Amino acid sequence: MIRYRFLMIGSFLLLHCLSPSLFAEEKIGLGELDRLIKIHKPKKPVEGFDATVGPKKSVQLLAKGEPTVFSIPGFKAFGCGGCHQANDLLDLSANRMRQTLKRLDSIFPDLTPAPLKQFIIQSWSGELLQPWQFAHTTFDSIRISPAAILIDSRVYGNATHLHESIHLTQSFVGAANELEAYGLNIRSDPRFLILNFPYFSDMVTEFFLPEFPKILDRFFARPIREDLNIPKEVQWFLMPFDDESLKKLKEQIKKMEPILQEEERLNHQFPIEAAYLGEQTRDMSLLLDIAAAKLLPLPDLKELESEREEAFSILEQQFNKLDNTRLGYKIDRKREALMILTYKMNIRDPRLRLSLYFHFLKNRYVGPDGEVNLKVVNEEDLKKFVQEKRLQVKRMMKSKNFTEIERQGADKMLKDATSQ
Repeated sequence: MIRYRFLMIGSFLLLHCLSPSLFAEEKIGLGELDRLIKIHKPKKPVEGFDATVGPKKSVQLLAKGEPTVFSIPGFKAFGCGGCHQANDLLDLSANRMRQTLKRLDSIFPDLTPAPLKQFIIQSWSGELLQPWQFAHTTFDSIRISPAAILIDSRVYGNATHLHESIHLTQSFVGAANELEAYGLNIRSDPRFLILNFPYFSDMVTEFFLPEFPKILDRFFARPIREDLNIPKEVQWFLMPFDDESLKKLKEQIKKMEPILQEEERLNHQFPIEAAYLGEQTRDMSLLLDIAAAKLLPLPDLKELESEREEAFSILEQQFNKLDNTRLGYKIDRKREALMILTYKMNIRDPRLRLSLYFHFLKNRYVGPDGEVNLKVVNEEDLKKFVQEKRLQVKRMMKSKNFTEIERQGADKMLKDATSQ
């Protein structure tokens, strides 16, 4: 199996900050949060900046396994020492990760321990941690911006650390990985289900909570302050919201547990196929939807008996298209198909369209014996997809900021890939 740990977090964390007090668990007001983010925005590397220079500490996080190197590159160059003690920050960060790994193990005791060999607190943006990324899991390593640590500890209950830790256990890259990581986050707080609704909304609406779209509308309709440095997602998370709706979501998430577990199992059983299908279809919820189609009783289609064959043909045509992988398009084939069902076949009820979609998934991916087969239409396209991911890793390795630990992990992945 190709070992590919070049993974990206989705869109729910944030920028920069650091101070011993910032690692505390108490909540924080918008004004204080805004002030701290503002003074800890990503720095611009100065001339001659060396990303390998900075305080480091090797820590044994798990009783078994290799130690983890914690570092703060540029600590002196960026003037961090004027306000902070490096050893305090390294110790606090190590303790946070130790607790996170214990938490991950308590949730998934059968999961292979996350091979975290390096943890980098990165105070600048670059090719290995883009401005729009808040944390990034590379080869056996986590890079995280200081403000992501702040928001994670004060707002998100350390969800970012947990999110990145499960990425370390995944062997390929793609939407299915993000889906699995967000599935881990929603177990701790239903607001993550709302913030990351594209991964969950269709399944939740179809099988668990039909009023979910109305909850989304109310959640995102609340006004935010544009004058703050705080991302809108964080502001929405901090605002009081309908307790009854959050309670309902929390109850439904518990009922979703078998679906989440099946999605996670499929992602680890078929990592390359799941990654490819995610990019080929641009259907971010695909693996979760397949798990639901397999495990849950599907709605009756009697009133659509005459339209069923044509609808399936439209879905099949869309899910067979290769434009996303071959031409670099970014078309959500599920949305495209549902739109055609709406305007060409005049199926106006969104619940009926979703019912057709889930029936289609069961016919396409779930066998009569109940086993899932992640069907790939074009094997040659799959090979090209994997080849392009290898090239991405090689380009990544050319970065002058790539560490030796990351380089060794990348070399191992490439060797494993060659042997496939």
